[in-house]
Amino acid sequence: MSRIGLKPINVPGNVTVEVLDGTVSVKGPKGDLSAIIAKTLEVKQEDGTLTIERPDNIRYHRSQHGLARTLIANMVQGVTSGHSKTLQIHGVGYRARIAGKLLTLSLGFSHEINITAPEGIDIDVKADEKTRVTTIVVAGADKAKVGQVAADIRKTRKPDPYKGKGVRYLDEVVRLRPGKRAGV
Repeated sequence: MSRIGLKPINVPGNVTVEVLDGTVSVKGPKGDLSAIIAKTLEVKQEDGTLTIERPDNIRYHRSQHGLARTLIANMVQGVTSGHSKTLQIHGVGYRARIAGKLLTLSLGFSHEINITAPEGIDIDVKADEKTRVTTIVVAGADKAKVGQVAADIRKTRKPDPYKGKGVRYLDEVVRLRPGKRAGV
């Protein structure tokens, strides 16, 4: 039995949810999102809550039940408060700057790396002079897009296992390896 799928989703008053032929559309103050869910699932809306019901306990229906509930809950949260991922740049001379929708990264290569933010994604850059750590905040309504843009930024220079330099998530722990001379 899917425990996630059984939880009701609270829908605020400023959010509208429409279900048409397997497509769920959510509209709110931060934008419009839609997702396709399994047609066998039934979405019921009553008194500011959404519940999702499945026809039987077949393995496929159980897996789709939890997935649909999570997708709809993420959309409701995205159009009300939004999603965000925070990255940090560690390393001497590593910098980031933003100009409009273009993020420019200087990460020790012979060239700068330019990343254009897709539609609906906001990127903010903050530099701390004391700790010499640059923070990049990726925010938007669509959780999948936010995660993909953050992963693309991190992919430009993954954290080095010996010195810890590179781009990492805020809560990521980088375990440093000992060098060659550590055993001598």
